[in-house]
Amino acid sequence: MKTEMRYELFERAKPILNQIQQHGFEAYYVGGSVRDYLMGREIHDIDITTSATPDEIEDIFDKTIPIGKEHGTINVVYNDENYEVTTFRAEEDYVDHRRPSEVHFVRDLYQDVQRRDFTINAIAMDTNYNTYDYFDGEDDIKAKQIRTVGVARERFEEDALRIIRGLRFQSQLNFQIVNETFEAMATQISDIQYLSIERIVVELKKLINGINVSESFKNMKEIQAFNYIPFFKAFNMNKVFINEPLSFEIWIALMLAQQPIEDSLKALKISNLEKSNIQNFVNLIKILPKVESKQDLITVVYDYNLSDIECVLTANDTLKENGLEIANPLIINATSIKETDAQLPIHTRKEMDVNGGDIIKHLQVKSGPWLKDVLRQIELAIITQQMNNTKLEILEWVDANVKV
Repeated sequence: MKTEMRYELFERAKPILNQIQQHGFEAYYVGGSVRDYLMGREIHDIDITTSATPDEIEDIFDKTIPIGKEHGTINVVYNDENYEVTTFRAEEDYVDHRRPSEVHFVRDLYQDVQRRDFTINAIAMDTNYNTYDYFDGEDDIKAKQIRTVGVARERFEEDALRIIRGLRFQSQLNFQIVNETFEAMATQISDIQYLSIERIVVELKKLINGINVSESFKNMKEIQAFNYIPFFKAFNMNKVFINEPLSFEIWIALMLAQQPIEDSLKALKISNLEKSNIQNFVNLIKILPKVESKQDLITVVYDYNLSDIECVLTANDTLKENGLEIANPLIINATSIKETDAQLPIHTRKEMDVNGGDIIKHLQVKSGPWLKDVLRQIELAIITQQMNNTKLEILEWVDANVKV
């Protein structure tokens, strides 16, 4: 990453920190953005921590949104961008291994960073790019290792999601988890059963697409994490092997194609669009190996999005490793599907020169289940160029082939 790009987001947020400091309070960049800056990675979001209380932040800035005021977080709107500013805080005992029973605002940076999950995320940085690293996070970054702040077991008892987050960081950053931290993960793993599936899914989406997913996925299985997660506990995860980055949707589709379980997607509490995408991928995983002719290829390319087909083809190695049959690369590949798509006379039913009403009117009959089948036959005849997409030719075909 170019040096100026590494500084850009921090410089854009700098006036916020300066304004807080001008009112007599401390303010620092903190968390993932500082870690990624030190690693030379792309930076996405800036988090700011401060000794000012939420009320004091609201007094300092004209435009604020109290998105999590009770937990110390105020959204400051500056130059049409939103920045989360969170007060230094200390936390009481956690409830159900997922949330603190009480939050106390403090004025000391050390007290704030000592409650954080991993040393690599507990580094603060001021506007002059000086770091405040009380737990040797920079050393752990250099050593490419993941270590909890303080006693690992205590950190995971506080919030069991940290176990999945640690494995996600291992996948994304290609770091190793130190033995003490990994052993505590294994000891406390059953506590993830108290977490919401929504929080877990957020982490799994990042984990499965990480550069070191192979090791993280093996570790997930080793500590039997999937036994405590809805949806996944219904599967024999020892039969699932992931050795390359995948999208979350392809991963779930692979599992469902390998081990069909009806209505299981409900347990994931994902969006209807994601469910639809997953079902499309399941269908493609099953259909593509059956493509044996030019006509089969034309039909598949017409029925499914090119990008979806490409996603499945890209995952061929993983599908094969999981015992699933894959498409014949001589018939269906990146080149053949693009060429086939370019040659299609229509791409959707809406592009046909007739509709159901035209056919009913032409035949002078009532609508019924037969109409859906006829429209499908017309589609297939057009895309395989058995007839042209003109109303006259289509209706002539109807006269010759449809008996109601």
